[in-house]
Amino acid sequence: MSDAQPITGCRPGDVAEHVFLCGDPARVERISASWTGAREVCSVREYRIVTGEKDGLRVSAASTGIGAPSTAILLEELAKLGTHTLLRIGNSGGLAPDLALGDLVVTTGAVRDDGTSRSYVVPEFPAVADHVLVAALLDAAAERGTPARAGITWSLDAFYARNALVDGEGRLSSMSVGGYWPSHLETRIRDMRAAGVLNCEMEAGVVLTLSALFGLRAGCICVVSDRTPWPGPATIDLDRNMAECIEVANAAMLAAASR
Repeated sequence: MSDAQPITGCRPGDVAEHVFLCGDPARVERISASWTGAREVCSVREYRIVTGEKDGLRVSAASTGIGAPSTAILLEELAKLGTHTLLRIGNSGGLAPDLALGDLVVTTGAVRDDGTSRSYVVPEFPAVADHVLVAALLDAAAERGTPARAGITWSLDAFYARNALVDGEGRLSSMSVGGYWPSHLETRIRDMRAAGVLNCEMEAGVVLTLSALFGLRAGCICVVSDRTPWPGPATIDLDRNMAECIEVANAAMLAAASR
C-alpha cells in the first residue's frame, strides 16, 4: 500500500515539522527565497510545497489555495506527515477604520464564519492562535520596527458575497453578480466592525480550529490588502508590504521553534 498522501502525493520526509502556509502558489517561492537547499516536493492543483532550511531549521512552505475546504485538505495531509507548527502568511481586508493598506495584523483568534470548520466541530468551539506564535510574531515585528496589530480576525467564505463597496455617504452596495446581496450581509459587516474585529480573510479560522483539534500549534499574520467595505473605486494591493510580512514570519518561526 502506498504511503503517499492521496491529494498532494507527499510522502514521509517530504515536509518539515514547521510549515508556512499561504494561499497563492506563487508566494511559496517568495517565502522560501532566503532558505538553503530549497526543493519542490509537490505541485498538484492549488498545492505547491517547497522544503528547505532556514538558519538550520528544516521548514516547508505550502500553498492552500483560496478558502477553507482546500486548506483543510492540505492541513490534514501535513499533520499526517508529521507537521506540528503552522504559520499562515496571507492577505486580508481591513475592517478596523484605522488600518491602512500594507498594515500587518497578527490573529489572536478568529470568528469561525466558514462551513468547513463546522464540519469538524460545533460552532461554539473557539479558533485561537498559539500564544507562542502570537508573541513571536509581535516580537519579530517590533525588532524590525514594523507596526503590527494583534486582534480578532473574521474568517469567512464567499469572497464576493461578504464584501461590499461603500460610497461617499457611507452607503454599502454588493460586489456580487447583478448586485445580489441579502440584507443580513450588510448587517454582518457592520456588526463585525462594531465588535472590534480587525480584519477578514478566508483561511485562519479553519487553520486554527483544525490545529487545536489535532494537537498542533498555529498562527496567522496578514497584510491588509484592501479595506472592507471597499471604498469606491475598489482598491486592492496584494503585494504591498508582503515582503516585510514574510520576513517577520520567517523570524517568528525561528524564534518559536526554540520555545
